[in-house]
Amino acid sequence: MQPFTTLTSTPAPLKVINVDTDMIIPKQYLKTIKRTGLGTALFSEMRYKEDGSENPDFVLNQPAYRKSEILVAGDNFGCGSSREHAPWALLDFGIRCVISTSFADIFYNNCFKNGILPIVVSPEDLEKLFDDADRGSNATLTVDLGNQTIKGPDGGEIRFEIDPFRKHCLMNGLDDIGLTMEKAPKIEAYEEKLKTRAWA
Repeated sequence: MQPFTTLTSTPAPLKVINVDTDMIIPKQYLKTIKRTGLGTALFSEMRYKEDGSENPDFVLNQPAYRKSEILVAGDNFGCGSSREHAPWALLDFGIRCVISTSFADIFYNNCFKNGILPIVVSPEDLEKLFDDADRGSNATLTVDLGNQTIKGPDGGEIRFEIDPFRKHCLMNGLDDIGLTMEKAPKIEAYEEKLKTRAWA
């Protein structure tokens, strides 16, 4: 998993509340168990018209936001079913950070397991971030996980809270497998001890 330390990007504003996981990645794309290739289907029902062409009104199809790595979204992001394909699709598109006032619990946990930083801010701070995001390529945000800050284009700063263990995992690129591998020396030592006991 790619470590997350600091991230600077033009933020994409998605001013929609209750964005559920089916909106993020519709059910017809859930047949795959690969984590790659889902970016093209991200928000497909909003991104594409019925004929398959792009919807020019959708934020991620607009030139300023095509390469956004930060998504600023409305309240209760990631609600609905517990599909892990949702963070897979966001990450495959290039989104590394989602900022909202609240997240569904399962989606929130899945983000950390896949290298995405979900940040909870106050409604007032979200409005400021939406204002920044509306400026398009004229404005960037810098997310600093180490200092737990979001710096705006005009020098303003928003602090956010995060669980220390989750922060450690993200900054060191540790998913569940990575956490287990950190303990490999202790596991090997224990296995060696078991071998000597077996012959005793």
